[in-house]
Amino acid sequence: MFGFSVVQLVRRNGHKLDKNIRQELLKVYSPFRNIPCFLHRPIEYVSKKAKKLPLIIEFEADCFELGINDVKNTNTSTLNQYPSISCCSTKLSIEKIEHLLDNCSHIKKIYYDRKVTALLDIATPSIHSDKLQQSGLTGKGVTIAVIDTGIYPHEDLQGRIKGFKDFINNRTAPYDDNGHGTHCAGDAAGNGRLSGGKYKGPAPEANIVGVKVLDKMGSGSLSTVISGVEWCIQNQAQLNIDILSLSLGSDAQQSAEDDPVVRAVEKAWDNGMVVCVAAGNSGPQPSTIASPGISPKVITVGAANDRNTVDRTNDIVADFSSRGPTIDGLIKPDLVTPGVNIISLRSPRSFLDKTNASARVDSNYFSLSGTSMATPICAGVVAQMLQMNPNQSPDDIKLQLINACEDIEQDPNAQGNGYVNAEKLLTMNVRQH
Repeated sequence: MFGFSVVQLVRRNGHKLDKNIRQELLKVYSPFRNIPCFLHRPIEYVSKKAKKLPLIIEFEADCFELGINDVKNTNTSTLNQYPSISCCSTKLSIEKIEHLLDNCSHIKKIYYDRKVTALLDIATPSIHSDKLQQSGLTGKGVTIAVIDTGIYPHEDLQGRIKGFKDFINNRTAPYDDNGHGTHCAGDAAGNGRLSGGKYKGPAPEANIVGVKVLDKMGSGSLSTVISGVEWCIQNQAQLNIDILSLSLGSDAQQSAEDDPVVRAVEKAWDNGMVVCVAAGNSGPQPSTIASPGISPKVITVGAANDRNTVDRTNDIVADFSSRGPTIDGLIKPDLVTPGVNIISLRSPRSFLDKTNASARVDSNYFSLSGTSMATPICAGVVAQMLQMNPNQSPDDIKLQLINACEDIEQDPNAQGNGYVNAEKLLTMNVRQH
């Protein structure tokens, strides 16, 4: 078998291929055990031409344009460029992958464009962000980009959806055929208009930008997520994007420094955007933090169970909330916020709305659990902080949030630095001024 050309390709370029792409390439030979030997070569020849794989290609430093030209020369019909992180995504046959690896010296690594999903497990007063609202901190003038399944133009967001980009169906008007993104937008910035203020996020006057990177079923790929983050970087100034909220992820299969989605969110962070990312819903097992939450830079958010009370004394880390350490041995999440039975905005006739009718609350709201909900709640608190002091850097924000945390569990790999008490942020700000 070692004489087969795809095996030779993998052996020759193993250092440039991530584990998943190596496995996908070698699947060409899966049927061979049931096929006569004399047919192996012709089947391999046909398979190399016919089988196409979705890829993310990372180029060496300062070689982006040269690398892109080499990819264009393969006559690929799909090519998305991410100059901020010197990557592109495309679909190529095995034959073209082999040609590219043998003839393009600018490639640093090729990744398989894996599946990414919404981090959903099938409250504002408990973190005291209402105290900030009472001080006039409502997120006004701050913009949160929700990178998710889209946004339904719910009345509780009326007049505050400032931008929308669809990387799934290329539609221009805001919509959400899954419902997850709409719930997340409300978790951060719903104003409770249709509930008399009852179901209100921490930042009820913040602006929202919807970036649809997940489909009707709540699924996407590494490349659609990178496309969404790249779009936010490119449109940061035009739309005044201050915060990215990502309630999505995939299993962490490589070190953060070797993860293209981590590279994308860290580039956004370096560009001055505060990035909040869900820890994942694979708890209580250890070492289950999802990518890109494994990034040491961004704010990785776990979920607390507030047991539907404002009293914090009986709050615990939700059983489903992913635990650290990360694949690199870092303590994560960074902190926890409420993520159990969170009532937020409903997207009528969406996938979740149809399949979870029992989760509807009244006619305009919906109850969901997950680190998906905890993450935009944290993003809403960040919007309050940026309204209080717009000149804070992402690192400043992260440090203040960490200092505002309180222990609810002994294990730092369950709670990180603890449960956010947003009221502490007010006293910290008074001390600073």
